[in-house]
Amino acid sequence: MSENQHIIDEPSERTIRTRTVKYSGYVIETAVEEYELNEDTVLTRDVVEMPGAVAVAVLNERNELLMLNQYRHPVRMNLWEVPAGLLDIDGEDPLHAAQRELAEEADLRAASWRALTDYFSSPGATSEAGRVYLARDLSELPRQERTERTEEESEMTYRWVPLQDAVQLVLDGKVHNALAIQAILATYAASARGFEGLREAAGGWDFHPYMGHRRQKPQTFR
Repeated sequence: MSENQHIIDEPSERTIRTRTVKYSGYVIETAVEEYELNEDTVLTRDVVEMPGAVAVAVLNERNELLMLNQYRHPVRMNLWEVPAGLLDIDGEDPLHAAQRELAEEADLRAASWRALTDYFSSPGATSEAGRVYLARDLSELPRQERTERTEEESEMTYRWVPLQDAVQLVLDGKVHNALAIQAILATYAASARGFEGLREAAGGWDFHPYMGHRRQKPQTFR
């Protein structure tokens, strides 16, 4: 057995002594947690609780990746991205969420879905976890089934980018969205292997701190 087969991220529960919520909003909750690293060490850390997200690498029959441009206010930039969204609907299956985002943001559906990568967006600060899916065998939604895009999404523009060109955009530092970078590089790696060995799109969310049922969302200690 290869030594690399033993490399896998694993749950590691620690005792939380205190937890004080500093802010609770629609999507984000921030808290200060005091926890036991081990029997001799107690640490205090800021924690940002977020529900998680899904993203979709959309690849057409010409080996082109769909990229969309959207304004992102926290960084004051228009970014080239892939379809993505938060898991902010209670009880929604993540694969269904990805399919919904593809329909809402790109007016497309896909007959073929696979899991590309699972991730923690910034595990030193936030609980946000998610998955990047690969969607192929595309078809356009009928006009009557399309969603009217509002707010920042109303300004979206789109481009089909040859996959190899998208990789070069990442290496040239022209694409900065972390999910887009994951989607581009993972799709390129998968294509080099003829898309063999990719995981099924459904299930497999044990890595997620809440959907994996390792623990319930922390309550506030007083």
